[in-house]
Amino acid sequence: MQSWACPSDLGTHARATHFSLMSDTDIKREPRGSGEQYVLMVDGHKAVLTFKDVEGDKRITDHTLVPRELGGRGIGKKLVARAVEDARSEGKSIVPTCWFVKQQIDRNENWQDVLA
Repeated sequence: MQSWACPSDLGTHARATHFSLMSDTDIKREPRGSGEQYVLMVDGHKAVLTFKDVEGDKRITDHTLVPRELGGRGIGKKLVARAVEDARSEGKSIVPTCWFVKQQIDRNENWQDVLA
């Protein structure tokens, strides 16, 4: 069952700050339709952040989904952190059409440089 997804209301999950013992290598980057996605499998549940590269070295992050069973563990924030890290290393700027991605970047001063 899904806990939250852009653009629906995230409620208390937006305040999740606890990180489980996961490394960045646990997050897989996969093709998805005309774009790509980051996938993190935890306890048999799949969390995703989808994105697409567009003209002008921009990357649109359009959807984040974390199953209810994984809520409150900081998994959405971990996916955003990976998106920021990859955008930075690839010379891309992020256009966050997913409000959760925008909210997380706005909350972290160290990620401001990647906003388009």
